[in-house]
Amino acid sequence: MRTMLIPPSIKYTICSASINNTFVPNGCAVDLAGEGKRYDEHIAELGGIDLQLLGIGLDVHIGFDEPDKYFVKSTHVVDLHESTIKANSRFFASEDEVPKKAITMGMVSIMQAKKILLIASGNEKRDILEKAFYGLITPEIPASILQLHPDITAIYSEN
Repeated sequence: MRTMLIPPSIKYTICSASINNTFVPNGCAVDLAGEGKRYDEHIAELGGIDLQLLGIGLDVHIGFDEPDKYFVKSTHVVDLHESTIKANSRFFASEDEVPKKAITMGMVSIMQAKKILLIASGNEKRDILEKAFYGLITPEIPASILQLHPDITAIYSEN
């Protein structure tokens, strides 16, 4: 089976970079739950994550950890919110082609990273960053957990 990478997706950017030791879960695996477990074990075998690169969504999600009633610890499969599907439609010919599910890292792996780099762009992300870094820490605002990380850098661009 051949996997096609669609620019400018995050996976395309990471996989095309000449950086050693970058890993993403296999979203095409037949057993996605098993892939999540394998991915978490691989992170543990390597001694954790040195640098975690994250984006932030309009609903204040990080990775694909969407707002929920609780923080999910391990890598898992999620049903994408409509706003996430709409935001990712720019990478596809039509919104109908956008996957409705994704595999995403759990909060334990993210929060145990030595350093986190969060990138946000667009005027609409200004209020979202304020919610994430100055609001209550709650799974309904997934990025709010980043307030507890000791070494995070956020880069924001208005355009």
